[in-house]
Amino acid sequence: MESDADAAAGAARRPVLPSTGKRQATQRVQIGLAGLAAMILLVGLSSIIMRNAQQNQALVVPEAAPTVAVTPPPQPVSDPLADAGVVPDMSTDTAAVAPTRARGSGAPQPGT
Repeated sequence: MESDADAAAGAARRPVLPSTGKRQATQRVQIGLAGLAAMILLVGLSSIIMRNAQQNQALVVPEAAPTVAVTPPPQPVSDPLADAGVVPDMSTDTAAVAPTRARGSGAPQPGT
């Protein structure tokens, strides 16, 4: 009798549903096919968009080149520290010293 009781207890613990495995497999196949179809649609849509963009790019008239090159006015050289007042402006000092050095070598001349 114990063997019948053990068999009944084993059956109660573990129900055998043969359709559960088949149902899960079918569901997995359906999900896989739906994902594959979505990827094919996505690739097809992107292909259509790219082809359309290339055709439109070919039809666009290129912009006319400017006849005169625009050059920005030259910016005066400035020293940011001198502008802020941290150091004295050296541009005026350098301009005053430059002509004196240009006349001579900077060494004292004998007889003057």
